[in-house]
Amino acid sequence: MSLLPLILLFVISLVANIFSAFAGGGAGLLQFPALILLGLSFKVALATHKIASVALGLGASLRHWREGTLRWRLSLFILASGIPGVVLGAWFILDVPEPWPRYVLGLLTIALGVYSFINKDLGLVVQQRSHGIPGQLVGGLVLFIIGVLNGSLASGTGLFCTLWLVIWFGLDYKRAVAHTLVLVGLFWNGSGAITLGLLGEVQWSWVPVLLLGSLLGGYIGAHWSILKGSRAIKRVYEVVTVLVGLMLLSKAQILQLL
Repeated sequence: MSLLPLILLFVISLVANIFSAFAGGGAGLLQFPALILLGLSFKVALATHKIASVALGLGASLRHWREGTLRWRLSLFILASGIPGVVLGAWFILDVPEPWPRYVLGLLTIALGVYSFINKDLGLVVQQRSHGIPGQLVGGLVLFIIGVLNGSLASGTGLFCTLWLVIWFGLDYKRAVAHTLVLVGLFWNGSGAITLGLLGEVQWSWVPVLLLGSLLGGYIGAHWSILKGSRAIKRVYEVVTVLVGLMLLSKAQILQLL
């Protein structure tokens, strides 16, 4: 790849990951389609994007670690519930034809933004919620399903985790985004990257540029989310979810026409 496309790829990665780190997901809105438009097949683009997205989690972790916003018991629960789903989804997607999974995911993602917008006070304050063992099982099952989506479909699944942490576990948007970026961005995506890297094909020559954009974007976006607080994050989250959903629907339509 010549210098100009590499610069363009870096800028796209940087911008996409800044918004993702601020809103708690959605880096695939720009980065994943860009890889396809620049010539990669769907499966190669998915594996390459998944590897690069690990740097988003690393960059965000470097910033959020200093704030001490993570709940360690909840963090371990998210990892234990989600990582098996990520590995399963990454293994499963290599044999699933397009575009129907993206239609479903696109509609669900738009519904997330609409739901958050309708519920004006959702995620603005921390709420203490104790569901007991049955509630924990439900929470873990949903995280497992989100993990499957995370491993199989590149765009927007971090947004699902962010909203689930707000709705079910009572976190505000600021803390939910912190957990999503560190645990999903670093550990879930890391598991998916390893699985896809072993089973699929990666465009390794593009990875360093994507890693740099993701690392810087993750740090900058996390810094802004800490400064702005939950209300600003909620508004950006609602916009990003709708945009991600529309992008997924448009990509599914293009794939169907092809």
